[in-house]
Amino acid sequence: MNEDTLNMEIRKYLKKVGVTSQREIEHAVLKAVENGQLAGRNSIRVKMTLEAPELGVSHCIEETIALE
Repeated sequence: MNEDTLNMEIRKYLKKVGVTSQREIEHAVLKAVENGQLAGRNSIRVKMTLEAPELGVSHCIEETIALE
């Protein structure tokens, strides 16, 4: 195993996940605001689950994102 290659591949994956997730959340929030679904809300709950079946990993991160 090459640790440098592993590190770079993980970083590329996390960058892709981060950028894609941000776009999806922003799009969903804007759509919900337009539809009146978020009226009066100052935050939303989000949850991300990382799974690596070959490694037996399932890790969930939950957070609240402030809108104002």
